[in-house]
Amino acid sequence: MLIVGLTGSIGMGKSTLATHLRARGIGVFDADAEVHRLYAGPATRLIEVAFPGTTVGGTVDRGKLSDALARDPSGFGRLEAITHPLVRQAERDFLHREYAKGSKLVVLEIPLLLETGAEEMVDAVILASASEEIRRARVLQRPGMTPSKLALILARQGSETSKRAKADFVVDTGTSLPESIASLDAILDTLGERQGSAFTRHWA
Repeated sequence: MLIVGLTGSIGMGKSTLATHLRARGIGVFDADAEVHRLYAGPATRLIEVAFPGTTVGGTVDRGKLSDALARDPSGFGRLEAITHPLVRQAERDFLHREYAKGSKLVVLEIPLLLETGAEEMVDAVILASASEEIRRARVLQRPGMTPSKLALILARQGSETSKRAKADFVVDTGTSLPESIASLDAILDTLGERQGSAFTRHWA
């Protein structure tokens, strides 16, 4: 089973690529979606202890948590110490299910894959990338997003130059959607010829 890491900074279009992968019948694990699930209950108690007043009715209030992190960015480390082990276990469970099904290729969609060194745990990395101007325009259209919040997010994400150097493949998502999808499909054709070893080395 070949494990592919799909990554990209905020606003770079990786979720659009992931949607296409699912449409092709490829199993995709969404790390962000898993964090949202954890915020809805499983990690609430731990997060309330670490960030008092950020949970309401048994779930994490993302706005309050975001405000707490804006006041004290060092809190990102405490938050990651809570969520990362839980997400990693969910990734492992997903990969074992896919392996048992006989899947030949699966995808881990992880925003900070390259920043955390997780590229060592996959067989290949696909990076969604676009220009800074396009990224900012996309992200600042999101409800509740401000230039200061965006700056806080970007401070935790690696430079695009560094990411491009580390990635095995880059999909330019600053072009038209059909062009981006065609680029992704061409990469999948190339990957279809590869054998993976990451599952045995890191996940079995």
